Amino acid sequence: MDTLRCMQAFVAVVEQGSFNAAAEQLAVSSVMVGKYIQQLETHLGVRLLQRNTRRQSLTDAGRNYLAGCRAVLEQVQQAEASVEGLQAQPQGVLRISAPVTWGSCVLAPLVARYLAAYPQVTVELDLNNRRVDMIEEQFDAVVRMGPLGSAEWVARPLPPYAMQICAAPSYLARKGIPQHPGDLRDHDCLTHLAWRGGHGWRLRGHPEQDWSEHSRLLCNDGDGLRRAALAGAGLILQPAVLLAEDVAAGRLQPVLADYLPEPRPLHLAYLPDRRPRPKLSSFVAFLLDSVGAAAPA
Repeated sequence: MDTLRCMQAFVAVVEQGSFNAAAEQLAVSSVMVGKYIQQLETHLGVRLLQRNTRRQSLTDAGRNYLAGCRAVLEQVQQAEASVEGLQAQPQGVLRISAPVTWGSCVLAPLVARYLAAYPQVTVELDLNNRRVDMIEEQFDAVVRMGPLGSAEWVARPLPPYAMQICAAPSYLARKGIPQHPGDLRDHDCLTHLAWRGGHGWRLRGHPEQDWSEHSRLLCNDGDGLRRAALAGAGLILQPAVLLAEDVAAGRLQPVLADYLPEPRPLHLAYLPDRRPRPKLSSFVAFLLDSVGAAAPA
C-alpha cells in the first residue's frame, strides 16, 4: 500500500467532489481512485466516505483524517521544495578537508571570496595532514597530496605542490649563497620535526643525502621555521605557497632552484553524484578558476 498516494487520492476526492474529477487531477482512472480509498479504509478499519449514486460525504472519521492528510501532504511538499531549492542554488554546509599549509595559505583566502559570492553557503574547513576518510567523516571534498588511493573519486588536478629553499638576505650575506647541495655542509638548515628519519632535505640529483642532518634548529611547525628564517637563523626548505609573500617582498631569497625536490601532485577529490549538488559544483568551479587546473598526467 502506497500510503501517501492513497492520502493524495482521498484529499483529491474530497476537494474535487467526485472520483472522476479526482482521477482527472491525479492522471489515473476513477477505478484506481476507488481502490486507493478502499485500501485506506481497510487499513484504518473505518469508513471515510459515505457515498451513493448521487452524492458523497465525509464521515466523522473522514473529517478527522482529512485534516491529518492535508498536514502530512503539506510537509511532504515543503520537504520536496527544500530539496528542489538546494538543486537550484548553492546553499547549506560544505565540508572540506585540506593539508594544513596549502589550506591556510591558499584555500582559506579563497574560501572567504567564495562565501562572499555565495551567501547561503556555510563552509567547514578542516586543515590537517592526515588522510581523512571522505565517506566516514562526511566531507564533501578533500584536497589530497600525493597518490589518491581510490578510483571511485572524481579527481580534479590542481597545480603541483612545489617546494622552495630560501634564506634571509642577512643570513646569505653572512654565510654565502650555496651553489650546490654539497655547500649545505657549511650552512644551517632549518628542519621540520616530521622529517626525522631520512625524510627531510632530499634534493633533486642527490636523493641519497639527507641534508637535514646539518640542522641546528628543528621545529614541528612550518610557519615557525619561516619566522626563524626571516630572523636569519638559516636556510629553509618549505612549500612555495608558504614562502611566496616573503620572496615577493624580498624578505627571503630563493637558492638552489635547480636542485629542488620534484613537486608533488595535488588533487581536489570528491565523490560522483548523479545529480550534482550546486554547493559542491559551484565550489569546484570557483576553486579551479581561482588556482588554475593542472593538465592531467
